[in-house]
Amino acid sequence: MAAGKGTRMRSKLPKVLQPLAGRALLGHVLDTARSLNPDRIVIVHGYGAAEVRAAFPETDLHWALQDPPQGTGHAVQMATEFLTDEGVTVVLSGDVPLIRATTISALVASCGASSLSVLSAFAADPSGLGRIVRGPGGGVERIMEEKDAKAAGRADVLALNEIYTGVLAAPSGWLKSAVKRLTNDNAQKEYYLTDVIAMARADGLALSAAQPSSELEWQGMNDKAQLAALERAHQREIANTLMVAGTTVLDPARIDVRGTLNCGTDVTIDVGCVFEGTVHLGEGVTVGAHCVLRNATIGAGTDIAPYTHIDSATCGANAKLGPYARLRPGTTLADEVHIGNFTEVKNSEIGVGSKANHLAYIGDATIGARVNVGAGTITCNYDGANKHRTVIEDDVFIGSDTQLIAPVTVRKGATIGAGTTLTKSAPEHALTLTRVKQTTIASWKRPVKQKKG
Repeated sequence: MAAGKGTRMRSKLPKVLQPLAGRALLGHVLDTARSLNPDRIVIVHGYGAAEVRAAFPETDLHWALQDPPQGTGHAVQMATEFLTDEGVTVVLSGDVPLIRATTISALVASCGASSLSVLSAFAADPSGLGRIVRGPGGGVERIMEEKDAKAAGRADVLALNEIYTGVLAAPSGWLKSAVKRLTNDNAQKEYYLTDVIAMARADGLALSAAQPSSELEWQGMNDKAQLAALERAHQREIANTLMVAGTTVLDPARIDVRGTLNCGTDVTIDVGCVFEGTVHLGEGVTVGAHCVLRNATIGAGTDIAPYTHIDSATCGANAKLGPYARLRPGTTLADEVHIGNFTEVKNSEIGVGSKANHLAYIGDATIGARVNVGAGTITCNYDGANKHRTVIEDDVFIGSDTQLIAPVTVRKGATIGAGTTLTKSAPEHALTLTRVKQTTIASWKRPVKQKKG
């Protein structure tokens, strides 16, 4: 179910598209659902329908429109055309993102052709949530919404702390017929899906309740503060998983994984780091404080100093990056490369042992092994309309403050003098430089600031 607006989010973005760990809330739920290999997935959508559908263009999804929304039971009514008469239907909430596949599997296992199972939990503060009402023998009898319990003066129900999480599993054929019998005779004038619990008992179905292994599995959110709290709790779980697997996370409260992070043995991650997309850190990698890595592969033994940004790039083993370095998309670094402070590399390949330690821009370049790129060097790759490539062969020394006007090639073993503007290819094993004659004007006087009258 993914039709809600999420008014209290105070956002134009539909609630199910709000991000958690770098992915839309609904995306987390769909990933979990797909892991169970269901016959079909039906998304009941409403507010921001076009935007929600555009966010999930996958062809394995079926879409049911709920407009206007009239409650959770009404949502399932909209989906019945996609349900078969056989098997089990699981109802999930698009804004409850962290439910686990193992929990859903256990719920389905307890459901059959003549039984219905709900996912319940015990909440320290059940305010606003539907309560599980059990009979004298302890079996589930019904679910009562809080507003209805208040309207009926049911203090006994309001005192209960076992709540309905919004997740249930029911025989598909029976559920299709049951939701058609729902009425909106309640405090909210909505069609409650929870009313099917009492229907199931009246129809002779067996009822059971299962519980999730973690409170995070049933937690949703209604505003940005609750979303942030869920984000931090989820990130703490990710950090714990990393640490159990052997990664050193210096402060598990200050890490953000917004995708997939794979770590080899003896990886160390300092505070404030953000990992997006798919990131692979090889054995012994050290990531300094406040680094951002997106879709990156880092070889074993590489040291990434603080405030380094790496985006869609690959780095070999035993390299040194940063601090304040930036690797942009299309960058491939070989082993033992050094990219130092305030050096930016874009769409370039840099060979084994080459170094650009200070204040350089390397764009659209192919650099060989054992090259030294001096401070202030720029590959001038853009002519205002097109990009051009710079080639620097092995064992080249580039002096400081050099501009390489692409397309240009620096041959093997060449030395480029400091301050050179290179417009033609430089021959191998020779010094190439461009200099104007140094001049001193002894009679020159520095301007003096005029006094105001």
